[in-house]
Amino acid sequence: MRLLLAFIGLVAIVVGIAAAGFFFGGFYNIAAAVDDPAIVTWALPKVREAAIDRYSAGLKPPAGMSLDDTAVIQAGARAFAQRGCINCHGGPGVDWAKFSEGLHPDPPDLKDVAGDEPRQIFWVIKNGINMTGMPSFGKIGVDDKELWSITAFVKKFGTVKPEDYKAWTQ
Repeated sequence: MRLLLAFIGLVAIVVGIAAAGFFFGGFYNIAAAVDDPAIVTWALPKVREAAIDRYSAGLKPPAGMSLDDTAVIQAGARAFAQRGCINCHGGPGVDWAKFSEGLHPDPPDLKDVAGDEPRQIFWVIKNGINMTGMPSFGKIGVDDKELWSITAFVKKFGTVKPEDYKAWTQ
């Protein structure tokens, strides 16, 4: 039994040294222009979703704030435009900026994200996502009330008419 455990330990050490040599030796290509290996493409979304779900647990809008309130949604649309979210995610009737097509991973289509729980959307807006183009708006001091209003807008993203979005953001 000891011999088997010693062998497993030796294999683990060799694999660890080989992995360190691969990554720290610069053999793993970090270029955004190159597709990730299949294992990374499979694993990262699962890791991201699990982390967002774990860290957003228990988050709720401030007392008295309804994410269905038209005024909150309109304030969120204005904040979305003013904070530059439109550059990467576009908006109702507005295309995203060309540079966002070079981000890797791609910024999500917010019509797809609108189905997520509000707490998850809020957490991502507040904290950002490491090693993507998604910044932490909490880190730059944006208050939670504004972040919840952006969350309310994102929840309604696919149903907002382009002419309404334009009127709300001017």
